[in-house]
Order: sequence, then structure tokens, then C-alpha cells
Amino acid sequence: MKHLISFFLFCLALISPIANAEQPHYISDNLFTYLLKGPGSQYRIVGSVNAGSPVTLLETDKDYSRVTDERGRTGWVESKFISTDVALQERLPVLETELTTLKAKLVDALTTNDGKNSDLNSTLAQRNSQINKLETRNTQLQNELTIAQDDVRTLRAKIDTQKDDLLMKWFTYGGVVAGIGLLLGLLLPHITPRRRKRANGWA
Repeated sequence: MKHLISFFLFCLALISPIANAEQPHYISDNLFTYLLKGPGSQYRIVGSVNAGSPVTLLETDKDYSRVTDERGRTGWVESKFISTDVALQERLPVLETELTTLKAKLVDALTTNDGKNSDLNSTLAQRNSQINKLETRNTQLQNELTIAQDDVRTLRAKIDTQKDDLLMKWFTYGGVVAGIGLLLGLLLPHITPRRRKRANGWA
């Protein structure tokens, strides 16, 4: 009996990760997140994944999850940025298409049935309000994404500049130290007085 229970638990443990991996996952709508070399912020950044990008969940280690993105890159991201909900950028076109279709049907219904004009107009106003809200939200997200991308480019340029400046300083310091050492090596033999030998050969 114990062997049967152990075998059942073992099978359950094997099936659970497979089922979890098959379920589609997405990067949540937070502009973008970094793709890390390992499960922690101390690991090197190997890239970034835009919000709404589909990813394949491979494993989870505490607060980080290893994923493969749509470009085939594998790395670690914070688990809080992974969601099973379809991203807004994928939902929005579908909603707009459905709303446009519904809007056209409502217009046709208004022309064929004057008695339902009031209810249909109310529904149409609600749909138009939803469309306006979605368009406003989409514009806001695009603006935020543009600003964030500009900030990332600026920060990367600053980091590259700082690296070059630091490297140049170290080269300069090294050259100065080497020059001083060479100069001292040439001058010290001439500056240090030599002791004259006595007649008996002792200094």
C-alpha cells in the first residue's frame, strides 16, 4: 500500500510541472522587465522582455522564474511579472474588433426597429465609452513605453561613458606611476653618494 501511494505521488509530481509549462504565460503589463542570467538581481542582465510578450515557463526558484521568450532566449525574471492573463496589447485589438462589429449591428438594428432606439442608443453610448477608455489607456501605455525606452537608452549610454572614463583614469594612473618609478630608477643611483674605499680596502 505504501509503495502504491509513493508511486501515485511520484506520478503527480511529474505531471504537475508539465501541465504548468503547457499553460501559456505572459509578461504582465509593466512596460518591460529584465532577463537575467540567474535567479537573482545580482546576476548579469542578458536582455529585456517587453510587456505582454508570451513566454514559456520552465521552472521557478523562490521569487524568480526561468523562461524562454518568443525570440528563443532563456533567462530568469521576477515571478511577479509573469501572468497567465492574456496581455493588454493582445486583448485590445480583439475588443476593438468586437466593439466595432457590435457597433455596426446596433446601427443596423436602429434603422430597422425604431421602437428600440432608446435602448440601442444607450448600449451604443456605453460601447463608445468603453472604446474611448481603451483608446486612452492604449495611448497612455504607448507614451509610458516610449518614455521608459528613452530612459533605458540614456542610462545605458551613461553606463558606457562611465566605464570608458574609469578605464581611461586607471590607464592614466598606471602610466603616471610607471613614469615616476622609471624616473626614480634613473635618478637614485646619481643622487645617492658612493662611499670611498680606504687604503686597506675597507669602506
